[in-house]
Amino acid sequence: MGSGKALPIVGPQPWRKQLAHGARSVADLVARDLVSEGEVDTAQAVTARYELLVSDYYLSLVDPDDPECPIRKMALPDGAELVVGTVERSDPIGDGAHSPVPSIVHRYPDRALLIVTHRCPMFCRYCFRKVALNEGQIRLQQLQGAYAYLRKTPSIEEVILTGGDPLMLSTPRLRAVFEALGAISSIKRIRIHSRMPVTLPMRIDGPLLELLASVRPLHLVTHFNHPREMTDQAKAAIDGLRQAGVILANQAVLLAGINDDLDTQTALWRSLVDWGVRPYYLHHPDLTVGTQHFRVSLDHGLALIRALRGAVSGLFQPTYVIDIPGGLGKVPVDSAYVEANGPGRWWLTSPIDGTRLDYYDPAHERAAL
Repeated sequence: MGSGKALPIVGPQPWRKQLAHGARSVADLVARDLVSEGEVDTAQAVTARYELLVSDYYLSLVDPDDPECPIRKMALPDGAELVVGTVERSDPIGDGAHSPVPSIVHRYPDRALLIVTHRCPMFCRYCFRKVALNEGQIRLQQLQGAYAYLRKTPSIEEVILTGGDPLMLSTPRLRAVFEALGAISSIKRIRIHSRMPVTLPMRIDGPLLELLASVRPLHLVTHFNHPREMTDQAKAAIDGLRQAGVILANQAVLLAGINDDLDTQTALWRSLVDWGVRPYYLHHPDLTVGTQHFRVSLDHGLALIRALRGAVSGLFQPTYVIDIPGGLGKVPVDSAYVEANGPGRWWLTSPIDGTRLDYYDPAHERAAL
């Protein structure tokens, strides 16, 4: 099995040890001087509602002296998460409504999500599945119903492994998933969505790369949001994936105060292209509970993506998209699928069935102040 090339083992410390040494409680953050004694009660209230986990590696990227550090904002609990806006949802993109059997989300005719775990190397504070990620673990034997659904639905040619983070599975368990999918003749492509190269790059080790090199074609969509995540360790992980023949793309989320400016976006996508990673999506923030402090307005996002188009080569251009609430599909914001409908209001048209949704932009009033 493999590509015939020597594949690198990335990182000096095994990935499981990195997780074990990470932060799983507010006390862990206090011990690292990342949360002050005066912030403890609020942080504990947040983590009682939404789980905390940050790898040792990703914590090392936090600037303890900078309260505006983008890494801190994405990783550490914030009291703003306790505020739930009137339009926010626990399942903002309608996974549940499009789940015919457990672990399958089938929204588009030719592809489906296979949720193989609810675990991640880090629970990002803006995550659109931040409620689902508090659920229990998925056992591989529980996936038998999902495989049966895929076998009886031959229109599904592409399976997207998601979660949680699929690379949280041990390499033998991940191999078992690939073997089960490989036995279904109608499946032509496998895609993995993973933030592992960003938050725990030492997971991209020799045995994993050998396994990934045996799957053709295999696409992996990474999730770098900010240039400060693009470390030497992350580059080594990306280099290993490329050497293994994995086809790489990146999706980012547009986050207020983190990457919602032209300089940051330019630096992010330029660096990714230089690493051999194709720009894929820039996601407008979903209407997830407890995330309104991360949200930017659609007007701001459109202005930013248009400025990016004028500033850099087409090689560096992601597609700015919004997931229509309720599971109506993903559409480019700068397109006929999205039409202004008055101040802070937009018509969003489903690419699946043509349904038009009157969408209220909850960040519009804040952006207008």
